[in-house]
Amino acid sequence: MRPFLLLATRADDEPADAEYEAFLLRTGLDASELVRCRLEAGPMPRIDLEDYSGILVGGSPFNTTTVHKSATQQRVEAEFDALLDRVVAEDFPFLGACYGIGTLARHQGAHIDSTYAEEVGAPEITLTPQGLADPLCAGMAPAFRAFVAHNDAITVAPPHMVVLATSPSCPVQMMRVKDNLYATQFHPELDGEFFAHRQGFYADHGYFDPDALPEIQAWTRAQDVSGSWHVLRNFVERYAR
Repeated sequence: MRPFLLLATRADDEPADAEYEAFLLRTGLDASELVRCRLEAGPMPRIDLEDYSGILVGGSPFNTTTVHKSATQQRVEAEFDALLDRVVAEDFPFLGACYGIGTLARHQGAHIDSTYAEEVGAPEITLTPQGLADPLCAGMAPAFRAFVAHNDAITVAPPHMVVLATSPSCPVQMMRVKDNLYATQFHPELDGEFFAHRQGFYADHGYFDPDALPEIQAWTRAQDVSGSWHVLRNFVERYAR
């Protein structure tokens, strides 16, 4: 099988490694089948799409709507734009989570701002009729819970973007472009333990009150978001080649 490629942007080793572990667990892949590239550490290498079954993008401390972006974030965004030019043109299998939805949505002309930002939570997310019929949502309940925490989100989706899942607090929780390009605003890789661990590293990033960290971690560990995990396993089963 050709491996999948995970494009990551977390600068701290511990949360970056935990994110990779979470993606391995939820996809069912091993380290030889899910190749990780940490873009914050250096320029994106030349990616030959023929070498991979598909591309995954994880979350990030970067925000699409940040006014004063670091040189690293500007480089990463430019590299994603160049990659997505090819990925979209070929309709190559792509699944972005959280920051990943921002990369694809921005490339496709969606309007993104802080209107539908969400603090740490596990809202009920509902599949749209299009989502219920989409193979990436196979086996999922019509309504499920998933972890979220983001400072910006899609406010206006372009007409060609298909909304697959929604929630009252964030209208675009999952979307598709063409046939094979997907993204979620929620985190389909996380369980309570992984998310609580991550919160310890991003307590000062505006997702919650830092003084409430112990209570938020305890709440997080008690949540059942297993209904959201199907997305990653379905992606791998559909596109492995």
